[in-house]
Amino acid sequence: MNKSARKIGLILVMTGAVFWGVGGTVAQKLFQQYAIDVNWLVTTRLLAAGFLLLAVQFYGKDRSQIFGVWKNKRAAFQLMIFGLLGMLAVQYTYMASIKHGNAAVATLLQYLAPVMIIIYLLLRKQSVLTRQDVVTVSLALVGCFFLLTNGSISQLSVPASAIIWGLLSGLALAFYTLYAVPLLKQYDSLVIVGWAMVIGGLALSFIHPPWRIDMTNLAAEAYIYLVFVIIFGTMLAFWFYIESLQSLSPKESSLLGSIEPLAAVLTTVIWLKEPFGLFQWVGTACIMGMILLLALNKKSSSDNGRPVKNEKPLRVS
Repeated sequence: MNKSARKIGLILVMTGAVFWGVGGTVAQKLFQQYAIDVNWLVTTRLLAAGFLLLAVQFYGKDRSQIFGVWKNKRAAFQLMIFGLLGMLAVQYTYMASIKHGNAAVATLLQYLAPVMIIIYLLLRKQSVLTRQDVVTVSLALVGCFFLLTNGSISQLSVPASAIIWGLLSGLALAFYTLYAVPLLKQYDSLVIVGWAMVIGGLALSFIHPPWRIDMTNLAAEAYIYLVFVIIFGTMLAFWFYIESLQSLSPKESSLLGSIEPLAAVLTTVIWLKEPFGLFQWVGTACIMGMILLLALNKKSSSDNGRPVKNEKPLRVS
């Protein structure tokens, strides 16, 4: 492989991961300092990023797939379900967790999705329990305990509502990951994720229309933050990640994508000055260890060690 192409791939995936992590922290800034409504931000983010991703597909890849997916009734139905119960659910719960807590905890809780997938497959008897599964679940449980309690069982370090939304985000991400597999085997990732964002954004528009907000009183920097969340934290982050797969393996991209929660934690603590106790750092290290373990060893009991052809990891943050 061309060394320059590989170098570009490394830069793209790491930049995209940082954009995702920082995007969550910037969203927290919008919620706390500018009282931006979470419904409005999710709606606007989904619609804008979705149409931009479809535009990338139209001008850079196989444009026939954009409307071709709707000609297949089964695929169209699956896409609707994916957009509503997958994309919209995971985006809304993630942002709600940030609003009620902080970006660091929300991102780390969302990354419990692999553990939920392992448990689901075990309950469905579609996999067998392996040593890695035991280590993975143990790291997740210990990490969550320290992250959410800071070592004290008498009180939570973040509001209960933030924990609930964060766990729901992980659950939604688990569904999102499992349900997307058949669609990704037929169509490009940009088409599936782009339409899923548009579907989710349009659905939420009926509850909270994006034009119903008073933007006149917002400071200039608030507009910069909004552009960052929509363009950099969503559209470019996903695009860079997908493009990195042209020169990197899914394993390498997944591993380097683990920078996302680290970026979220560091920017939350350093930029927003959120307090983080010693045991919370221990919990963060445990969850990061779980993520790295899964990324380094992509063989799982769910596929009995068999690689999945043309599998492309999806990003949702």
